[in-house]
Amino acid sequence: MVDLVDMANEVAELRLNEALERQRREGNVSAVSAEFCEDCDDAIPEPRRLALPGVQTCVECQGLREVRRA
Repeated sequence: MVDLVDMANEVAELRLNEALERQRREGNVSAVSAEFCEDCDDAIPEPRRLALPGVQTCVECQGLREVRRA
């Protein structure tokens, strides 16, 4: 039987994940994207900079950052 604390934690996690996804989608549209990756200094392609305003890393370096955080 699921108790109220477990249900509340599930709801809180769901809302947090929704808020994080919304932030990823909408982001800060006025943020300035870097032209070069702050980790490897490779150029960040324009489609990536336009899709993710404020982006500071290339796809490869961002992937490495996410793997390290996991």
